Amino acid sequence: MNKQQCYALILGASSGFGRATALALAADGFPIIGVHLDRAAAMPAVEELKREIQSYGVRALFFNANAADTERRTEIIAALTQEFAEHPGSGVYLLLHSLAFGSLRPLVAPNHHEAITQSQLEMTLNVMANSLVYWVQELYANGLLLRRGRILSLTSAGSHRNLPMYGAVSAAKAALESYTRQLALELAPMEITVNAIRAGVTDTPALRKIPGNDRLIANAIMRNPNHRLTTPEDVAKIITLLARPEAQWINAHVLGADGGEDAIDITWWDEAPSA
Repeated sequence: MNKQQCYALILGASSGFGRATALALAADGFPIIGVHLDRAAAMPAVEELKREIQSYGVRALFFNANAADTERRTEIIAALTQEFAEHPGSGVYLLLHSLAFGSLRPLVAPNHHEAITQSQLEMTLNVMANSLVYWVQELYANGLLLRRGRILSLTSAGSHRNLPMYGAVSAAKAALESYTRQLALELAPMEITVNAIRAGVTDTPALRKIPGNDRLIANAIMRNPNHRLTTPEDVAKIITLLARPEAQWINAHVLGADGGEDAIDITWWDEAPSA
């Protein structure tokens, strides 16, 4: 495998899991294509990320665009087609779906106007689940996916646990896991593996938008056998392992990357023991 030809396409590349993964894969020799959506104030940090990636001697192509927008996706696919035409033999080896934008409203509420609307529900499912399918469809249709590649997405325990106001996101995570299994089946002729990574509670901008996130953080630290939160770097290391040829037989799974957090159902001591 010539890593210089094996691009990693990261949807949601500028922060959290996407940023950590971009750096980890670049350090391992993979060129990075980043899709992110940031305001002007955040662009200096994005430019710094690009410089860090390039310091590893790999290409860094970034697109400031809504990854869930059909027209922008088409534009990016066209740009990638041109990029790979200029670098014969290149293509997308790894696609990471790390989009975390959805509506945090209850499905039903005493005041009907406080409940999630149809457009909010559909937007959440589109961004956090359906967009994975649309990106894979376009990459496949344009011949941009490399054989024996990797498709990964980020799910959470929210796919099977419920929290107030988390209903739409929970549904999106469950759909994402279902799409993982289906895509693994349909892409098997190209020997492309498809897996979802179930990260533990991680202190990211997306987590901070969840009401009651302080209680989520405290509960996760207590439940986790290691008594700490998962970090984006923890997950990035797992993705780097899955990118290796030796991981070819891991397919169609939801892989826990949480230090054992989801396996513990109760608080099994009153407070975390000192290190």
